[in-house]
Amino acid sequence: MKIFSNVWNILTTENEMVTKIFTIPTIPIEAWLGLLIIISILKIDISKKQKFLYVFFLTIISLITKFIIPSPYNIFFNYLCMYVEIKLIFKTNIVKTILCAILPTIIFALLSTLSLNPTLKILNISTTELKFMPIYQLTHLFILYLLTIIFIYILKNIRLKLIIIDNINKHNTSIIVLNLIVGLITLITQAILTYYYLNILPLSITVINFILLLCYFSISFYSLNRIMKLQITTENLENAENYNSTLSYLYDNVKAFKHDFDNMVFIIGGYIENNDINGLKTYYKNLEKDCERVNGLALLNPELINNSGIYNLLMSKYKKANDYNVEIHLEYFFDLQKLKMPIYEFSRILGILLDNALEAAKESNEKQINILFRDSQRNSTQIITIENSYNNKDVDTSLIFEKGKTSKPNHTGMGLWEVNQILKRNNNVNLITSKNEIFFKQSIEIYY
Repeated sequence: MKIFSNVWNILTTENEMVTKIFTIPTIPIEAWLGLLIIISILKIDISKKQKFLYVFFLTIISLITKFIIPSPYNIFFNYLCMYVEIKLIFKTNIVKTILCAILPTIIFALLSTLSLNPTLKILNISTTELKFMPIYQLTHLFILYLLTIIFIYILKNIRLKLIIIDNINKHNTSIIVLNLIVGLITLITQAILTYYYLNILPLSITVINFILLLCYFSISFYSLNRIMKLQITTENLENAENYNSTLSYLYDNVKAFKHDFDNMVFIIGGYIENNDINGLKTYYKNLEKDCERVNGLALLNPELINNSGIYNLLMSKYKKANDYNVEIHLEYFFDLQKLKMPIYEFSRILGILLDNALEAAKESNEKQINILFRDSQRNSTQIITIENSYNNKDVDTSLIFEKGKTSKPNHTGMGLWEVNQILKRNNNVNLITSKNEIFFKQSIEIYY
């Protein structure tokens, strides 16, 4: 009984250090609940390993700041560390990273604002007792986490999803980031004011404060959702225009084939009647090239290439290749929605490699580029291969990734160096460079 009596005395005695020690187990719980909030709202596809790393490192950071930096000023340092941690572990874009950092805080702040004052009134205690007496601090945290679990359950049932696309344009990114930073400053200000003045605020003011905060963030996220939908709609319209031009070009090619069909049959018949097999082979090769060009163009379909950014990129390179009189052969067995690396960085690598391939192919005699997208599920690898004809057979594949190295006039040699920097940031992505007498080949391998 004496042991229980001693424990109870410790729990009901004001002591800041003891309170901090007793609340240590709540740190990983809060990190895990924050992760559930992120997943419930943003629907980010993350692995078990990423979840563990997020909770583990956030717990370590929170433990360090809890005992070194006084509350509530440790919030600033926690936000900075959380942003870096999310960027490194989840590899999200800047908007998603900021949202992952502040969404749990927004929810915890709103629920804390709602529950803290009533808790003080019901228990008839002061803010000092709440902060420094373990039993009251644990009681408040229990109520807060219970409300958070209820909130997460509601989120899952109403299937709320905040649409955040990966390829946000610079203008929208600037607006969104500015809005989120203002929201973050508002939250931190509210946390500090609540920390010092909650005990003198009446319950009605607390409720009004909660409603105003809720309205502000609801309107902000509604506007954010509208911006995302507007950009998606704009991109879909651009895709429709590009696809229409593709269909128009495809129709012209088919129409030309239909117009010349009878002549083609007569020409083939002439070779057969004269038993001119060599002439027929030569004619067939030229005919086959035209057929391949039409078939390759038919693959440029936004329903097949299911990412608007990559579709536009491939379409623009195909048009440029047509201007250079370069043939592009495309084979596509891929789902870009299941891409296992950030789409922004993938598109940068793909764009640089395609530009290099076009520059080399247009100077070559063969003028040919082969592009292959495939998913090797057996080896858990996504492979994108770009091979192009080229003239400079002496190119040293071990030096092309160095900064400033280029064999092309009026070029800075920064493209492949930039590709190398992206590869260093993505440890599941590899680039294999090879060459033979006909083709220079680059293969992107993404492991999962």
